[in-house]
Amino acid sequence: MNWDDLKVFLAVARTESLSGAGRGLKVDPATVGRRIGRLEEQLGAPLFAKSPQGYALTDAGQRLLAHAERAEQAMQAASEELAGQSGGLSGQIRIGAPDGCANYLLPQVCARIAEDNPDLELQIVALPRVFNLSKREADMAIGVSPPSAGRLTVQKITDYKLHLAAHEDYLARHPPLRGLEDLKGHQMVGYIADMIFDKELDYLSECDVERVPLASNSVSVQFNWIRQAGGIGIVHDFAIPSTTRIRKVLEDKLSLRRSFYMIRHSDDRRLERLNLLAQQISDGLRAEVSRLEAMC
Repeated sequence: MNWDDLKVFLAVARTESLSGAGRGLKVDPATVGRRIGRLEEQLGAPLFAKSPQGYALTDAGQRLLAHAERAEQAMQAASEELAGQSGGLSGQIRIGAPDGCANYLLPQVCARIAEDNPDLELQIVALPRVFNLSKREADMAIGVSPPSAGRLTVQKITDYKLHLAAHEDYLARHPPLRGLEDLKGHQMVGYIADMIFDKELDYLSECDVERVPLASNSVSVQFNWIRQAGGIGIVHDFAIPSTTRIRKVLEDKLSLRRSFYMIRHSDDRRLERLNLLAQQISDGLRAEVSRLEAMC
């Protein structure tokens, strides 16, 4: 058994397909299939069961997975040490984050880190869902709640605030708001109810709002609707300084507090460059939230 075959095995296990693994490894799917067949022959056991949903790990594949992941970590740690990278940042690192954080906080934080580390390649994946670190969809992820399952390490980064907000033009065209009960007469902006991927994002339930005429699974789309004077919605305080004429409303009636968490695969604690980057991102997010919230 060699490391190249284990890399192919890990890629198929994480993407659940030969084509997905091939794209990541930059080889054709037929080559991936042959490498898996060779590994299965060496081990004397099938590693995957093919189904309409893709390639699922067999019991033997599940047992091999833990060993392959440890081998991957050992190879990465050895590569860092031999290259003299243990004290710096280089290579490609992918960060997953909900799109509010990815759009209004991470760009400026990552830009400063990249400026100090010219050999570093940072990728921000903004998706309105939970990332699967076991499948290596990202090297680390920012979450809005701590996961309760999986081989993960979780550290709280910072709290952040959210309030109801609307554009000045919208507020000028509609009756004044005196209490949360007045929201029933307004055009509300929020999440698509059945696409809320984390209970911490179910903001409007705290306002007893049942009808949301302008709904999206994206925070950025919601914020742009509010910027276009389309209605009232829950807005991150740290997003408000990115534009003009957005005003918080009913601050004394509703003020929400949520948290960001740094989530990593537990095995990655042995990789110094990931430890260093995770710390720099956490420090940067904490400072950026504080700076932007002070401006609104």
